[in-house]
Amino acid sequence: MNHWKLTLSYDGTLFHGWQVQPELPTVQGSLALALKYVTGESVLPQGSGRTDSGVHALAQVTSFALETSIPPANLQRALNRALPPSIRILTAELVDESFHARHSARRKTYEYRIFERRTAASPSERICSPFLAPYAWDCRWQLAIEPMQEASKYLCGTHDFTSFAASDPERGLREEESDDANGKAHGPNPVKTLLQAGWAHEDGLLVYRVTGSGFLHHMVRNIVGTLADVGRGSLAVDEIPRILAARNRTAAGPTAPACGLFLHSVEYDPV
Repeated sequence: MNHWKLTLSYDGTLFHGWQVQPELPTVQGSLALALKYVTGESVLPQGSGRTDSGVHALAQVTSFALETSIPPANLQRALNRALPPSIRILTAELVDESFHARHSARRKTYEYRIFERRTAASPSERICSPFLAPYAWDCRWQLAIEPMQEASKYLCGTHDFTSFAASDPERGLREEESDDANGKAHGPNPVKTLLQAGWAHEDGLLVYRVTGSGFLHHMVRNIVGTLADVGRGSLAVDEIPRILAARNRTAAGPTAPACGLFLHSVEYDPV
């Protein structure tokens, strides 16, 4: 068997997330179909994590094994011809059989993009371009970045993030990956470690970038929604420790829209 690692980028707007679902377009399902078309083999590529409906990826990682022997450049080229334009294979490489896109991941970085309709520098309301709207939260509030930056510091480190997990009782504590960073199955675990997080103005957008060893379902979007409440003045900076301690989704702010979220990158131990 030949063991493969692909890095891919996709526009999640028209997909019902990464994970294959019956009768619905998904990224995993589209890639599996393309692999079947190119190689004749039926495989289900494993992703580094599950992105939800409408969420994008700059560098998702997937792994799988094939009996077919094909040069990496040829596989990359053939898959990009077979896939819809909204999915592109950035790299294709052969790896050791011990590599697993999810189990081998050590840390992940997510990025969330906000288009600010109102800013201190712009007295009149700005209009979000229809070419940008699918890739950013068109936020109607004026946001102050300084308190948002201060509030985000409280979230770094190891905490129980139950308050920032999805409230659906069936999925709330579902992790984006079923195993931890060391590949050990442990079931739902709300204790996660955020290594770094912060806000910046980039290319006319307000961008939140967060790196951690693992994330719960909707965790980043719920953090962004809560920090936006801080930025618009409806929540005090020092309320974040109370929200964490509550271990209750109702204590935190709203869920930010899916369209602004990107899986930025996945890191692995050097080979």
